[in-house]
Amino acid sequence: MTKAAPLQDWVEYAREVIRAEAEAVLQVAGRLNGEFARAAELVLACRGRVVVTGMGKPGFIAQKLSATFSSTGTPSLYLHPAEALHGDLGRLMPGDVVLALSNSGETDEIIRLLPSLRRLGAPIIAMTGGPKNSLAEAADVVLEIGPVPEACPLGLAPTASTVALLAMGDALAMAVQHRRGFSPEQFASLHPGGALGRQFLRVREVMRTGARNPTVRWDTSLRDTVGVMTRTEGRPGAASVIDAQGKLVGIFTDGDLRRLVQLGEMDFTRSVSSVMGKSPRTVSPEELAQAAAELMRATEVDQLPVVDAEGRPVGLLDVQDLLAARLLG
Repeated sequence: MTKAAPLQDWVEYAREVIRAEAEAVLQVAGRLNGEFARAAELVLACRGRVVVTGMGKPGFIAQKLSATFSSTGTPSLYLHPAEALHGDLGRLMPGDVVLALSNSGETDEIIRLLPSLRRLGAPIIAMTGGPKNSLAEAADVVLEIGPVPEACPLGLAPTASTVALLAMGDALAMAVQHRRGFSPEQFASLHPGGALGRQFLRVREVMRTGARNPTVRWDTSLRDTVGVMTRTEGRPGAASVIDAQGKLVGIFTDGDLRRLVQLGEMDFTRSVSSVMGKSPRTVSPEELAQAAAELMRATEVDQLPVVDAEGRPVGLLDVQDLLAARLLG
């Protein structure tokens, strides 16, 4: 039975692996030159997609890089080199740029693909170990990661080299994103389902508008105001109160109604302006929904009128809508 190694041995060996991979990334940083700028310009000028390809472990890195390009404003797809040789080459379109990953530069499936890529006229960016291999010699631009000692104890399993490929690819994608001026709003539009997308949601994207935004004049009776709130789709717990010019002057909520009932003030013929909340807190349609949610949490209100630059209510933000958008826990 093999004797278990001390815990410190495991930890120290793991640190050596991480140090080896960190050194590989630093080596890549030192190798950036004019070729990197040429590659970035090719991607920025691409009229089609960045088609990323790689086999084996570099293939997994290629898939990740394709996803990164796509999510940061550069349309991209991953092309499996073996499948490309059996028909998937038809995925390429005029205007595409190919980014091919191979540490050795001699991966058989990649090399067999190169003549077809040339016939299709697709510019090729090679991401490889050095300038003297088949892939590099066939490419228009070469991004060298250099000779990278693997972190594998046998020196065989792709480890540090794949980290180097990943770092180089991320640098390329981020440099293009930076030059493109890709905005937080554009980023959010491509990530609508996750926490990143929610972070950049605007109030206008979650507020209630039109017939779903109950609004009454200041001289509307309390009875009619409650009727409007009851008939409104989704039954929001508030109505915005406006003056003769259509500007917001107050808000009447379910909470206000309950307090009147508790006090025995049952005269529902009086105007809503006599019992409304005056000078209510408001938000703009362009404000971040997350900031509005924080305001509602801090002030312990369930509704916020949304007003335009002239102070006219254009929407209503209801706590239920924020809960549905997962902006409140």
